[in-house]
Amino acid sequence: MSISGVTSTALSGMRAQTTRVSAIANNIANSSTPGYATLNTGLTSVASGGVQAVVSPTEPDVDPATELTDLIEAEQSYKANAVVFETGADMWEMLMSIKRD
Repeated sequence: MSISGVTSTALSGMRAQTTRVSAIANNIANSSTPGYATLNTGLTSVASGGVQAVVSPTEPDVDPATELTDLIEAEQSYKANAVVFETGADMWEMLMSIKRD
């Protein structure tokens, strides 16, 4: 996988976690709404590399403990992808520096 492939994969992971956090926020905001169906975010592999978030309604009740746990997991996943993205960008910058010299 190329450096640009690594950064693209990491970026797709950050986008997926952003979508996941948005669904969690929506669940929490609508937890008292009668008939509201909890949104669940599933992550699927993309053929070109990376992941994609797919949001779908599931259960009729919002569980605050589950939402908080999912939020913590999404935050950690986002941070991990951000580190990979940053490392890939640093490597790219180093390669370009070597090529110029």
